[in-house]
Amino acid sequence: MASARFLVSGHVQGVFFRASTRARAQELGLRGYAMNLPDGRVEVVASGGDDALEQLAQWLRSGPPSARVDGVEREAIAEQAHIGFSTR
Repeated sequence: MASARFLVSGHVQGVFFRASTRARAQELGLRGYAMNLPDGRVEVVASGGDDALEQLAQWLRSGPPSARVDGVEREAIAEQAHIGFSTR
């Protein structure tokens, strides 16, 4: 099981980015969360299979139709113990 932290920048708050991320992560069988940050970015922490994390990373590069993603930073992190996928 792998875990990653993503920082998504652009017009990603107030456009259902977190809820859409949760739905996509659940489809992929990932656990973790999506959270708005005070600087306007969205932080996504996800744990699961490598292939599922890569699919989420690809999805985050565009996000939902109402979002404008300018960048996605990704870093591997220690495995996280989450139940399901939530928004914060």
